[in-house]
Amino acid sequence: MGAQRNDEVTKAEWRAKLSAARAAASVQQRVAEAAALGRALLAMSLPDTVCGYVPFGTEPGSIGLLDLLRGRGTRVLLPVIPAAPGPLDWADYTGTASLAPGRFRQILEPTGLRLGADALAGAGLVLVPALAVDRRGVRLGRGAGHYDRSLAHAAPGAGLVAVVRDAELVEHLPAEHHDVLMTGALTPGRGHVPLPVTNPCLR
Repeated sequence: MGAQRNDEVTKAEWRAKLSAARAAASVQQRVAEAAALGRALLAMSLPDTVCGYVPFGTEPGSIGLLDLLRGRGTRVLLPVIPAAPGPLDWADYTGTASLAPGRFRQILEPTGLRLGADALAGAGLVLVPALAVDRRGVRLGRGAGHYDRSLAHAAPGAGLVAVVRDAELVEHLPAEHHDVLMTGALTPGRGHVPLPVTNPCLR
């Protein structure tokens, strides 16, 4: 993007740049990063209940992260995308057999009992998909707004952790008044990074 400053780059430009970088990563690199994310996740102090998600496409991570959590005895809740605009619904993840294509067929969702949007309040940690997150905690998603509407239901003090690749933890992203700030980032190389970060030299 030339000499353009980060705060002058639009969300659409950020999404195009980051999506292209993810698409260029090799399968071997994605597998290695997913394994590193799993190790970093297990190194964290984990609560009894974690809200996660099933990565799709080039999103970092894997279903294996969910199984690692369950192996530690953690209850895992996964999102269900609603038919109308609004917060995400949630259901328990009980293994890969409990998953099926949802409203968007490329996204796997749990098939169990729907627990409602308020189920998020029972989680001490929420793993949030993101294209990038900045040192202030501003998250860049895909633009559908489901998580912005959902995270208002999180319990006070819950960890809101964006799962990103190392280069996707950036200095500055465009922000809007409705953005819910992340309390941390989970990356393959840095592990869990609490946010906000005072040191601007992240790359």
